[in-house]
Parts: sequence; structure tokens; C-alpha cells
Amino acid sequence: MNKTLDPIQIVGISVKTTNAGGQAMQDIGALWGRFKGQDIHSLIPNKVNGNIYCIYTNYEGDHTQPYDVVLGCEVNAIDNIPEGLVSHSIAANTYKVYTAKGDLTTGQAVGQKWTEIWESNLKRNFKSDFELYSEATKDPTDGVVEIYIGVDE
Repeated sequence: MNKTLDPIQIVGISVKTTNAGGQAMQDIGALWGRFKGQDIHSLIPNKVNGNIYCIYTNYEGDHTQPYDVVLGCEVNAIDNIPEGLVSHSIAANTYKVYTAKGDLTTGQAVGQKWTEIWESNLKRNFKSDFELYSEATKDPTDGVVEIYIGVDE
């Protein structure tokens, strides 16, 4: 299923990483640890809702090259961003939507879906991709995550 979205403004924390040598698994795991451990969610002003976005953007090529990961929440204003947080706009784009289901505490459900995406022949545009953690992830041992992959129409 494809969805066309307008830009979405996010405030959160970020890291630059690469998929080479399993580095992204370590870096993204640490980013989630910081997000939860420092209660970043509560520090983000002007939140639209309780959803959490994990954005993959600023690709230096394709998914085999370095890229940025931003973990945060959708906001309706980016004034007065607390120190240590960043803002990022998810690109207006057409996205192919995938669904990862299962135990989210280990990262395997989402990781397996990403492997499927990487091994597919999908024509990605590498502007912005993201995972959406909504109410469907309230029980992380049996959750549902939507993964949006930027594509050209």
C-alpha cells in the first residue's frame, strides 16, 4: 500500500550511523535507550500526539552508506526546542507502507522487516524513511509498527 504524506515536523534526538558491521543496531539501540532513559518524550514541547517516529534520513547514498537517525515526536511548532534536541522535517513524499508485528522488545520483528525491504527490488528514493510507533505498540511484546519507505511514484 502506498500513501502520500505532507511534511511532518519532528523534534527529538539523533545519531549518524551506518549499516556496515552491525553499527546501526548498536547506535539505534543506544538512541532508544537514551530516549527512554532520559525521558526525552516528556521534554518535547508542542507534541501533536503520543506517537514516536524513528526516521532514517540524510542518506549519503543508499542504505549501505551512512545516514542520520532521528527519534522523536511530531510537533506543531519548532520554537523553543530544548537544548540537546533537534528538529527534522520528514519529506513530503509517497511512501510504501510495511507492517512489522510481534515482540518489539528484541528488535527482531522490525529488523526482519527491514531485511525484507533491503532485499526487495523496491525503487527507493532515500529522502526519508521512518517507523511509526503508535497506540498499536502499547504492548511491546505484541506490537505493530508501520514502516514507511520513500518511493518515487
